[in-house]
Amino acid sequence: MVEHDQWKPAVHAYLACVSFVDHQVGRVLDALDASTHAENTIIVLWSDHGWALGEKQRWAKRGLWEAETRVPLIVAAPGIKGERRCEQPAGLIDIYPTLADLCGLEKPPHLEGRSLVRQLEDVNAERPPVITTFFENNHSVRSTRWRYIRYSTGDEELYDHNADPHEWHNLASNPKLKTLVEKLAKHLPAVNAETAPGSSGLGSREEDRHLFRNVK
Repeated sequence: MVEHDQWKPAVHAYLACVSFVDHQVGRVLDALDASTHAENTIIVLWSDHGWALGEKQRWAKRGLWEAETRVPLIVAAPGIKGERRCEQPAGLIDIYPTLADLCGLEKPPHLEGRSLVRQLEDVNAERPPVITTFFENNHSVRSTRWRYIRYSTGDEELYDHNADPHEWHNLASNPKLKTLVEKLAKHLPAVNAETAPGSSGLGSREEDRHLFRNVK
């Protein structure tokens, strides 16, 4: 990107895409407001996960850092107070049980997500950390303050979002934070699904080893 002087045009195109989608969302909401269903419709807005736009020398849509894992998540529903922001962690697997609760439907027993209704009612209600997985045995654990990452190689990363929101300083080797690392590591999945056939598997190629190097 930098070598061919495409960094600014690429960011420009990315933001243009976001702006275009935002406009289309507005059109849908305007149509809903003009209909007879505005007062009894639940709206959930989310997106695909993020894209690294040069951060950490990466242009990629895969990873376990904040830029590549965060998404917008907005919920509007009858009886739910609007214009509030909840800082608690959430995953997209939480949408299904949330909608089931809002609609008064029975939730299937196989769901892994947790309903967000409590947080919709009280934005300060605490939730456990959420997990992001990229290939077998590569996970990040995100709490309100910390992101902990463990790779299949055993390498670890820890970031304090209060002091380091862009995740530049890996604190995993700090002995003063050993107890915190152990606490976050307890949320890692006990069972890992095997990498799907045809997938490269993290760390199996030099490209992956380069992309997922530790950040000091």
